[in-house]
Amino acid sequence: MNFNHFDQSGNAVMVDVSHKQPNLRTATAAATVRMSKQLLAAVSGGEIGKGDVLGVSRLAGIMAVKKTPELIPLSHPLSIHSVAVDFEIDSHLAEITVKCTVRAFERTGVEMEAMTGAAVTALSIYDMCKGSDKSITIGEIALLFKEGGKSGRYIREKS
Repeated sequence: MNFNHFDQSGNAVMVDVSHKQPNLRTATAAATVRMSKQLLAAVSGGEIGKGDVLGVSRLAGIMAVKKTPELIPLSHPLSIHSVAVDFEIDSHLAEITVKCTVRAFERTGVEMEAMTGAAVTALSIYDMCKGSDKSITIGEIALLFKEGGKSGRYIREKS
């Protein structure tokens, strides 16, 4: 298996993308936040004392996307053109699925930005709700979709 973040001597390096042509890159990632049904109802109803849990968490995710190169050592600073953070609430399973979609016209993909955005959004939900219930869990963080670049399109198969 070829790991392109290491040189021939095994040293960590930032991949040189200067020879690539910029094109539109899109990625969507998701994270799952599980909580009690009572807490989910309070979040959905805007009844958490700290305020608008989903609104604040959305902003945290957008900010995280823009900070990805500061958090992931070998990621490239990118000119992000669009970030959307959306929530799917499942009352039956008592979970919130965070979806973060990132777009940029760049030389390298935006998968790490989308995954960072989804993860930090989920962490922000936990932070805003932990005073009510510390048993909240954050589940799978996964890339759902990407397109652009030489590897083309990827769509995660439903499991």
